[in-house]
Amino acid sequence: MQIAVFSARPYDRRFLDEANQRGAAEQDFAFVYFDASLDLHTATLAQDCDAVCVFVNDRLDAPVLQALHAQGVHAVLLRCAGFNNVDLAAATSLGLFVARVPAYSPEAVAEHALALVMTLNRQTHRAYNRVREGNFMLDGLLGHTLHGRTVGIVGTGKIGVATARIFKGLGCTVLGHDPYPSASFAGLGENVALAKLLSRADIVSLHCPLTADTHHLINDASLAQMKAGAMLVNTSRGGLVDTHAVIRALKSRRLGHLAIDVYEQESALFFQDLSGEIIDDEAFQRLMTFPNVLVTGHQGFFTVEALQEISAITLGNLADFAAGRACANRVEAG
Repeated sequence: MQIAVFSARPYDRRFLDEANQRGAAEQDFAFVYFDASLDLHTATLAQDCDAVCVFVNDRLDAPVLQALHAQGVHAVLLRCAGFNNVDLAAATSLGLFVARVPAYSPEAVAEHALALVMTLNRQTHRAYNRVREGNFMLDGLLGHTLHGRTVGIVGTGKIGVATARIFKGLGCTVLGHDPYPSASFAGLGENVALAKLLSRADIVSLHCPLTADTHHLINDASLAQMKAGAMLVNTSRGGLVDTHAVIRALKSRRLGHLAIDVYEQESALFFQDLSGEIIDDEAFQRLMTFPNVLVTGHQGFFTVEALQEISAITLGNLADFAAGRACANRVEAG
């Protein structure tokens, strides 16, 4: 069985090949790697392949899925948890097998959220640059002691719970909001309504999926409900945040700090080296002018352990498809 892997970076090749070698005695999978992301123009690269393996910013709308199906592709393997980039109705109507990696090393993303908070709070990124230039002044680097602060976790799934556990360990008061409260969150914090969380939290950290209900969950109205000077952290999905509303809140000084590992229009930017290019995204460029904004390029998942788990689960999903057996990680419309 031949699988076309799109948006393939060197680390994808390494960990998928290692996982494939471990299961080589039981399966016969051949990966064909492409640096290009999947869209209607690159779908032809999957010619003669039985499946495609894709990432968060690959495009799998109805026209792309139809093109893949016409070429003989029968399965879509997502090496990520989110599947908002897949037209599931079209996939189901075409009889395509779609499976994801629902959870992988939730601690990896939770720890990255902590890293963003600590960096912005204590200004360690600015201190690093100062010291390298021989400047040992502390002015402008004043932070807050996190012990005793209130942290709001929006989305108390596995990653949200892992994040809550970290902040509780630091001595923070933890609030959580989720329409489907997690039993695992009990004992870590208090479940409250979103408005109450926003009004009380010094730090708001987003850990929820992107759906029609959560699209632009953070907007002008919700930002107005937030505690003045609070920090917003998003390591989940870019579309949860209305970027223009956040810019307005930063300009008005209502929002104290912003840390994002995801961005609504990231597909045109992230996972590429654009250091020699002019970035046309004016909203992103405006964000980068604020000294109280920290952006990383969707690296929350990027640990050895998480990549090993992602690859192993992806290979497991592929093995289920090849064997024609039920797959616990399959996603379908409705």
